[in-house]
Amino acid sequence: MAKVLVIDDDPSLNRALRLGLQAVGHDVTTAATGEHGISQTALTAPDVVVLDMGLPDMDGIEVCRTIRGWSDVPIIILSAVGAENRKVAALDAGANDYVTKPFSMPELEARIRVVTRGRDADRESLAEMTLTCGALSLDLVHHDVSLDDVNVALTTKEFEVLAFLARHAGKTCTHQMILSAVWGSGYGAEAQYVHAYVHRLRQKLNDESAELITTVPGVGYSLNCAN
Repeated sequence: MAKVLVIDDDPSLNRALRLGLQAVGHDVTTAATGEHGISQTALTAPDVVVLDMGLPDMDGIEVCRTIRGWSDVPIIILSAVGAENRKVAALDAGANDYVTKPFSMPELEARIRVVTRGRDADRESLAEMTLTCGALSLDLVHHDVSLDDVNVALTTKEFEVLAFLARHAGKTCTHQMILSAVWGSGYGAEAQYVHAYVHRLRQKLNDESAELITTVPGVGYSLNCAN
């Protein structure tokens, strides 16, 4: 069964989707804002995202576009708006499917099966709750970090920055990608936030020489697992 992230600000619908999808074996988590949903997508690597179009902090299409900038996770859009132009805009932003409210639970479950079909081979690795990068280990459930088997105390934001880099280890993560995933898509020009947190991470990980978290000048950072 799939690991489902529901991003919707309606508490009653979130509860109904969680109970309905859990009843058929899915692992379901929820987020009530676009910013939180983006962060949870980066941190938990769901098999599918069920995304409402009308969120309190940003448009669902913007959330979809942000996630699609660094992830190919299947996205199913939920909306009470059935206008053709909105459907086209959502699909153009990278959504895989579009469901108009009201809908039945069997319909949503069927659509989840369709968009996740063919991803079974990757599910085992995506469902892993621990990330390792050389001597560095991150427990995504308990937000624990260890280096050479020694625990490293991090704040929530420090952990989220490190977890994002670990999920994309060996790849360049731009300032904007990190900002969108950790702080939300409303942030894009505040590269100094990323610089400050990477500086603190390097101090706590004894990485003053920047061999673990390497700098890509003018672009962003990359986590180097070879060291």
